[in-house]
Amino acid sequence: MGATILVADDDRAIRTVLNQALARLGHDVRMCGNAATLWRWVADGEGDLVITDVIMPDENGLDLIPRIKKLRPELRVIVMSAQSTLMTAVKATERGAFEYLPKPFDLRELVSVVERALSTPHASPAPVAGEPEEQLPLIGRSPAMQEIYRAIARLMGTDLTVMITGESGTGKELVARALHDFGKRRGGPFVAINMAAIPRELIESELFGHERGAFTGATARGVGRFEQAKGGTLFLDEIGDMPAEAQTRLLRVLQEGEYTAVGGRAPIRVDVRIIAATHRDLPQLIRQGLFREDLFYRLNVAPVRLPPLRERSVDIAALAGHFAALASREGLPFKTIDEAAMERLRRYRWPGNVRELENLVRRLAALYSQEVIGLDVIETELAEAPPPPAAAAEAAGGEGLAAAVERHINDYFAAHRGTTPAAGLYDRVLREIERPLIVATLGATRGNQIKAAHLLGLNRNTLRKKIRELDIPVVRGLK
Repeated sequence: MGATILVADDDRAIRTVLNQALARLGHDVRMCGNAATLWRWVADGEGDLVITDVIMPDENGLDLIPRIKKLRPELRVIVMSAQSTLMTAVKATERGAFEYLPKPFDLRELVSVVERALSTPHASPAPVAGEPEEQLPLIGRSPAMQEIYRAIARLMGTDLTVMITGESGTGKELVARALHDFGKRRGGPFVAINMAAIPRELIESELFGHERGAFTGATARGVGRFEQAKGGTLFLDEIGDMPAEAQTRLLRVLQEGEYTAVGGRAPIRVDVRIIAATHRDLPQLIRQGLFREDLFYRLNVAPVRLPPLRERSVDIAALAGHFAALASREGLPFKTIDEAAMERLRRYRWPGNVRELENLVRRLAALYSQEVIGLDVIETELAEAPPPPAAAAEAAGGEGLAAAVERHINDYFAAHRGTTPAAGLYDRVLREIERPLIVATLGATRGNQIKAAHLLGLNRNTLRKKIRELDIPVVRGLK
């Protein structure tokens, strides 16, 4: 038996399309073009489902949702909007919408959402969270970004472990911060740690802390990132670069909900939400024996893939405008990009993704005197852009060798700010560069150490020694 569906949208064409589609399914569709009429129907007890636009002549549809949920908590509301930003999706979810759909919507998807709304059993209503700060941590209205916004809206009220994947420069930490800032742990700390930036021998101490005397130089108790993030979110960036021993300890934490500090005995309960991210192909690392399969499944509870910029070129103009405004607020001249130049940017491959675009916009603001940037300038800038990273550089974090060394040194000194770093920086940096080179070569040879040694120009015994010293897992069955 059909349901009564209340539709509120000031666009007559959309009302007609929805009426035809839903009526064919046997539903009774009542349509209006304003919020006042919709509210009167709801207050009179009419309707089994509401579909509403956000921007209407008399009231914002999002402001109507809390009133509907208070009067009739069982009545589900589907929100549609051409104002398709992250904040729209977040607000719709926080105010109790069953689903949010950006315009233009896929009619088949809307019909599927309607069927779910009418058939899914009702759960106890969740408390409405406080109003989020009006800001846009993520920019873009492409279909790919709409999926990201909807994923964030669905996950923000949960404690599910999230795995964010995507190429370097796509904004993985921005998504992690959005999940925290709009989630139920927003009042707690957001703590980030980059696995590729921490010396391998210090990762376990950085994560879990250490007791005094646990190792040479441990003159006082050290607080780890898990403890620092208590009550909040722990963001494990570049999880694909985590050493094997630390992978094992992290797996125990996820399984048992507790850990012990390095050199400690008393278990410490975990009270954090974990979000992991990587630009690496983890299934491929699993096949190479470099990443634990059981840990992958513990982390990959809710996967979120960030698209590279070349897959959402329609967002480039909005992103460029956003970065130009940021540069202006920091004291640089405001620049605009003409349409011919913008079209060239849309055709560019963007190997460095959003980060590369941001750097370009800042460079345009700083180095060029003209207020409007034309095609000739863009052609010059793109012609001088570095080529995409090679396989070995990808293994080192998607950076060139010099950039990787500079990043590691900067991170090393930042980690020891206010103190005198220990000697041995040369060995530490060499170790960090040497390991991903060997890992990438072993991956290319499917774990064959004879071929890898030949490619690297090393003696086979030397390679074996380095594999042991650098704690590089090997694929069983290959030598």
